[in-house]
Amino acid sequence: MQTISETDLILNKDGSVYHLNLKPENISDTILTVGDPSRVFRVSQYFDTIDFEMNRREFITHKGTYKGKKVTVISTGMGTDNVEIFMTELDALVNVDLKTRQVKEKKKKLNIIRIGTSGSLQEDLRLGSHLVSDFGVGLDTLMTFYNLRQTGQENTVTNKLRDYLDFPFKPYCVEGSTMLREKFAFDMVRGNTVTCPGFYGPQGRNVRLDLKFPHLMEDLMYFHEEDFWLTNFEMETAGYYALGRLMGHEMLSLNAIIANRAKNKFSKDPDRVIDSLIRKVLERL
Repeated sequence: MQTISETDLILNKDGSVYHLNLKPENISDTILTVGDPSRVFRVSQYFDTIDFEMNRREFITHKGTYKGKKVTVISTGMGTDNVEIFMTELDALVNVDLKTRQVKEKKKKLNIIRIGTSGSLQEDLRLGSHLVSDFGVGLDTLMTFYNLRQTGQENTVTNKLRDYLDFPFKPYCVEGSTMLREKFAFDMVRGNTVTCPGFYGPQGRNVRLDLKFPHLMEDLMYFHEEDFWLTNFEMETAGYYALGRLMGHEMLSLNAIIANRAKNKFSKDPDRVIDSLIRKVLERL
């Protein structure tokens, strides 16, 4: 049986996992994730009860109930580097015996739903839309450090995208949970979400530095592999989908569209768009 070393999985003195500062009893089987720590309260304000709270770095946790159903909301901060920490330690809480440091023989599957904001790449994707990510397409290098298995379609998309963008590395493409999509997003716009490794240069924003890919957003708008088009962009989805597949968890990313880069427009009331998505998800738990 595999035993994990003290340096591979660091625990705090109280036995909690290092960054999240959580123990197994501090989470439920359904996890809602948000990037912005301040958004945790915007979710948990609708809970009937809040039974546990933890604040550690950008990782803020509220565990409670909504209409009798156990639910946990946790913030991750921005980027797939934070997502990797979050997913690894979350998985350890349910699939590793933290006392013996041994991987459990019987694995537990969590339902993880991201509630995030995103910008549209396509003119016809209107501001205020709620979009479910069928696929996440990662322009970051996180998966160069893991053995991710992609389907034939996913490989075709990423090989073509690498050549199209003239990138020095291969992007990655992963499908989200069809089970969670049918439950939470049956009436939402469906799309394929680009995950960028930064907010400025990696999203084509030019403030003061010269960009290596100055036409990146326009290139992504027009890229397609048959009927596979890229619809929106953000900073976490592909990392979530890839790690969810590797770890065996159900993972879905839901996006509140608050910007349209094709039209250079930003929502006049982004809080309303995000709040309506939060309430929609809670009602479908």
